[in-house]
Amino acid sequence: MSDSAPNKLILVDGSSFLFRAFHAVPPLTNAQGEPTNAVYGVSNMLRKLINDYDTPYVTVVFDAPGKTFRNDLYDQYKAHRPPMPDDLRVQIAPLHDLIRSLGLPLIIEHGVEADDVLGSLAQNAARQGFEVIISTGDKDMAQLVNEQITLENTMTNTRMDIQGVQDKFGVKPEQIIDYLALMGDAVDNIPGVPKVGPKTAAKWLQEYDTLDNLIARADEIKGKIGDNLREALGQLPLSRELTTIRCDVALHYSLEDLKRKQPDIAALKNQLGHLGFSSWLKTLNGDSSTPSPAGEGGVRGKAKNDSSESSIQPSPAGENEPNATLARDYQTILSQADFDIWRAKLKQAELFAFDTETTSLNYSDAHIVGVSFAVDAGQAAYLPVAHDYPGVPTQLDRQAVLAALKPLLEDPNKAKLGQNLKYDAHVLANHGIALRGIQQDTMLESYVLNSTATKHNMDDLAKHYLGEDTIHFEDVAGKGAKQIGFAEVAIEQASEYAAEDADITLRLHQTLSKQLQQHPRLWALYKEIEVPLISVLARIEENGVLIDSAMLDQQSLELANRMIGIEQQAHDLAGSAFNLGSPKQIQEILYDRLNLPVLKKTPKGQPSTDESVLQELAVDYALPKLILDFRSMSKLKSTYTDKLPQQVNDRTGRVHTSYHQAVAATGRLSSSDPNLQNIPIRSEEGRKIRQAFIAPPGYKIVAADYSQIELRIMAHLSGDAGLLAAFSQGVDVHSATAAEVFEVELEQVTHDLRRSAKAINFGLIYGMSAFGLAQQLGLPRNQAQAYIDLYFSRYPGVKQYMDNTRELAKQQGYVETIFGRRLYLPEINSRNAAMRQYAERTAINAPMQGTAADIIKRAMLACDAWIGADNPDVKMIMQVHDELVFEVAEVRLTEHMETIRGIMSSAAALYVPLLVEVGSGENWDEAH
Repeated sequence: MSDSAPNKLILVDGSSFLFRAFHAVPPLTNAQGEPTNAVYGVSNMLRKLINDYDTPYVTVVFDAPGKTFRNDLYDQYKAHRPPMPDDLRVQIAPLHDLIRSLGLPLIIEHGVEADDVLGSLAQNAARQGFEVIISTGDKDMAQLVNEQITLENTMTNTRMDIQGVQDKFGVKPEQIIDYLALMGDAVDNIPGVPKVGPKTAAKWLQEYDTLDNLIARADEIKGKIGDNLREALGQLPLSRELTTIRCDVALHYSLEDLKRKQPDIAALKNQLGHLGFSSWLKTLNGDSSTPSPAGEGGVRGKAKNDSSESSIQPSPAGENEPNATLARDYQTILSQADFDIWRAKLKQAELFAFDTETTSLNYSDAHIVGVSFAVDAGQAAYLPVAHDYPGVPTQLDRQAVLAALKPLLEDPNKAKLGQNLKYDAHVLANHGIALRGIQQDTMLESYVLNSTATKHNMDDLAKHYLGEDTIHFEDVAGKGAKQIGFAEVAIEQASEYAAEDADITLRLHQTLSKQLQQHPRLWALYKEIEVPLISVLARIEENGVLIDSAMLDQQSLELANRMIGIEQQAHDLAGSAFNLGSPKQIQEILYDRLNLPVLKKTPKGQPSTDESVLQELAVDYALPKLILDFRSMSKLKSTYTDKLPQQVNDRTGRVHTSYHQAVAATGRLSSSDPNLQNIPIRSEEGRKIRQAFIAPPGYKIVAADYSQIELRIMAHLSGDAGLLAAFSQGVDVHSATAAEVFEVELEQVTHDLRRSAKAINFGLIYGMSAFGLAQQLGLPRNQAQAYIDLYFSRYPGVKQYMDNTRELAKQQGYVETIFGRRLYLPEINSRNAAMRQYAERTAINAPMQGTAADIIKRAMLACDAWIGADNPDVKMIMQVHDELVFEVAEVRLTEHMETIRGIMSSAAALYVPLLVEVGSGENWDEAH
C-alpha cells in the first residue's frame, strides 16, 4: 500500500522491535557464524514501513545503555530483568549501522528511555500539525494516543487509535497511566496493588475516573481487594511516576532532523554482504528475479502458508528468509484433509506444542471446545470441535477427532510441550485420554530459571521474554457479566487466540530452554524433578480426598454459635455493638473510644488494625484477642466448614484440590480450591476440620511427615559439629539446644526451656531478630540478644553459615538449595535498609525451605514410582508442607507404612538422617 502524507511522522520504537524480532525470527547466522536474526527482523520491518508510508519523516529511537532518571526515583526499577542475551547484544551495533546506511535518523538519548524520547518527539510534532504514527509493540505507549497520535504494531499489522485503546484496555488513553500504576509491572518491577489486574483496574477507573479520586475514596472499596488498595496507597504515586512517559524531554531536533536522507548504497551493500542478506543485496544490484540460495543467512526453514485464511503474506518465489513482517501463519482446521495434514506433521515432529480450549477453568468440569498445535515458530493451527452459536461453521466431530489424536497423545515417546500441561492432562482425562510424553512445560521452565523475575502465566512470560503483548481471553470472550463461554466465541476470533497460545508456547520454550541449559544444575532440577512431577500431581489431584460433609455441617453450626458468643463479649467490652469484620469500626472502637496505644499506621496515616498489631495488643488487652478469635473462626467457617461440602465433585464424591508448582518462590507447592496448606494443625478448630478428612471402608489414612527437616538441612549446610552430633545421635534437638544455651544438663531441661530453645532454633533460621525473639518469648530485648549470642557461641558453624550466605547473596544476587534451585534476591544490595534486611533474612532461610521442597518432591516421585510399579493398594491423596498423606488398605497397613517411611527417608542423602514420622487413623487428625 501507499499512505502518502507530507505531514505524517513515523516514529519507530527500535528497542521494542529489536527484542521482539530476536525472539520471533528463527536463529540466523552469517558466514562467520555471527547471529543476525534480530538485525534481519528489524531491518525488514523498517523496509515495510518505508514502503507503506510515502513520507520522508521516518525516525528510529533506541534506548541508551545505562540507568535513567527512573532508577534514581526507585533503585529497584527493572531490577528483575535478566541480562540481555549475548546473541542479541552483539547485533545492536550492526543494526545501528544498517539503519544509518538506510538514511534513517537514529536517536539515542542518555538518562531517559526510548519511550520518553518518542513521547516528546510525538507531542512536539503534533503541536506543529503533524499526524504521528508510533510503530511499537509496547502497551505503555497507549497513554500517548490522541486525535493526532496513533500506534501501529508492524509485526501484527494492527493500529490503535483512541477507540482502539478503549476497546483493548477498557479505559481512555488519558487513563492509561493510572491503569498501569494500579496493576504495576512485574517485568519492570513497578509496584502496584496486589491482586489487581486489567479488569479491576479498568473497573475502578470507569467508576472513579482518576487514580487521585480512587485514592481519596479508597475506603469505599470493600473486601480483601480494598484492603490491598489501602495498603498500597503509599506507593501508588511512585508507581504512577514510573509509568508516566515524559513528553517534555529537552531534545535538540527540529522536524527537518527527523527526515530520511538518501541511503548510502555502497555502505549498505557491504553490510548486507557481511550479514548474508543476499536477497536484499540482489535487489540493490538490480537482480530481484534471481532466486536466493537455500539457507541464506543461516535460515533453517521456509515459512509455509498452509491456510488460505491466514493473515501471513507468502514470501516471493524462491525466498528462503523469514517473512519480512514477522506475521503469523495461523490456520483454522475445518476439513478432514487439513486435519490429516496436521496430524502427519505432529507425528513427524520431534516436539510439538499442544493446548486445549475448554468450557471451564475447573479441570474436573472442563470439556474440550478446541485444540491447538504448533511445530515451528510462527506456524500454528486451531482445531475447533465444539463451538456453538448461531451460524457457526461446520466443525469436525469432537469424538472422532479425539479418537484420532488419542494414540499420538498417549504415546510416551512423542514429546509434548505446553504451558501448564497438568491442566490439559486433566481435561484430556475427562475425555478418556491419558496424556503421556510430557517433555517440556514453559511455565516450569520460567519458574526454575528465575522464580521471581515475573509471574509465570503465558501473557506475562510473552511480555517478559519475547517482548510481545498477547491476545487475552477478555479480548475474545468479553468482560464481566457480558463475558461468554469459549464455545460461544466466533471461530475466526478463537482461532487467532488459540493458535497464538500454541505458537507463543513453542517460542517461549525455544528461548527459555536455551537459557536454562546454560545452567546444568537448573536444567537437571527442571528435567528430573519439576517435569516428572506434573504427572504425579495430576494423579494426586485425580485421586482426591473423601470428606465427611455432615461432620463439617455440624462444625459450621458450632463455629457460628461460638462466634455469636465472642461477638457479644466484644460488644460488652466495647460498650456498644459494632461490626467485628469492619476495620474502620474496629479502628474507632480501639483507638478513639478505648484509647489503646497506636503501634502502627496505615499508608494514609490511620491507626492500623492488621493482624500483627492486634496480636501485640492482645497481650495486654482483651478486646483485640476476641477480635482475633472471631476473625480466625470466621475464616475457618467460610473457607472450610461451609465451603468444603460444596466442593465435593458430583462424579467422584470427593474433593479435588489443585496443586501449583510455579507460585511459591522457594519451590514449595501451594494448593487452591480448596487450599489444604492453611488448615491449622495446632488449634482445636483446625484439628476438628482434619477429622472430617476420612478414609473409605477398608482403608486407613496414613500421614508421613518429615521431622524438623529445615533444622536438619541447617545442620547439613552449616556443618556445625553440635547440630550434627545432636541429630546423628537422635537427641531431641530443642532439648539439646536448651541444654547448651541455658547451660543445664539434658535431663534438667524443662518444658519452658525447651519451648524457648525451639523459638531460638526456628527463629534464627527464619532470620528473627532479638526484638522478634523478645516479643515471642515475652523477654526484655537485651536478654533475647544474650540468648542469641550464647546460641551462636555454642553453634559457631551456624553463625558462620549465616554470615557466609549473606555475603555470597550480595556478591552473586541469589542463593541456592542443595539441589541447585535458585532464588534471586534483587533487593540484597538495596539502599533501603528494610528491603535489604528482608532480603538478607530470605537469603538465610530460602536454601532450607527450598531444599525441603526439593526433598518432598523427590519423595513424591519415588512414592509414585513404587505405587505404579508394585501396584499396592495405596493412593497418594495430599501433600501439605512437609507431609504426604495416603489412603492405604488395612490388610497391609503396617507393611506399607514402613515402605513409605523408607522411601521418604532416602529421598536425599544429608550429613544427618532424615527422620519421617508415620501415623495412621480413620481420619487425617488421627493419623498424626
